[in-house]
Amino acid sequence: MDLAIRSLAEKIRDIPDFPQKGVLFRDITTLLKDAVAFKVAIDKLTQPFNGMPIDVVVGMESRGFIFGAPLAYNLGAGFVPVRKMGKLPASAIRAEYDLEYGTAALEIHEDAIQRGQRVLVIDDLLATGGTVSATIDLVERLGGQVVAVAFLIELTALNGRDRLRDREVISLIRY
Repeated sequence: MDLAIRSLAEKIRDIPDFPQKGVLFRDITTLLKDAVAFKVAIDKLTQPFNGMPIDVVVGMESRGFIFGAPLAYNLGAGFVPVRKMGKLPASAIRAEYDLEYGTAALEIHEDAIQRGQRVLVIDDLLATGGTVSATIDLVERLGGQVVAVAFLIELTALNGRDRLRDREVISLIRY
């Protein structure tokens, strides 16, 4: 782990037993409030994709928005939010998935991705891979081509990367 990544990891606060007993929550708000750390995180997440043709960055609600919008800006791409069920105003498609501590559903506008667009999917955390797998499903159902997935944090013990075997996966901090 390089020095810049190590310094980012030191900015993340651990909160035991949240949102339920037995879960160790990695709180990124302590990183986000630090202007230098936030800039380093965005720069480090952007770096692997510089020069890669990406049409759209897709970020999942809600922390994927925090990283997705500045990545899209840096890459000269559009940004598409994937939202929790019932939050989008126009016609949308839905995918249900399992979390490490429950179930949920995500939606994307039916016109958010055009057939053949090259898509980078971004979120703050890769745990079991349920959220990102559901997002990939949504993008592909609309005809998008997912070129890579990226995360600030990867919880390696939960084996989420196994669900993404055929994908390029970038994660900055691994626990």
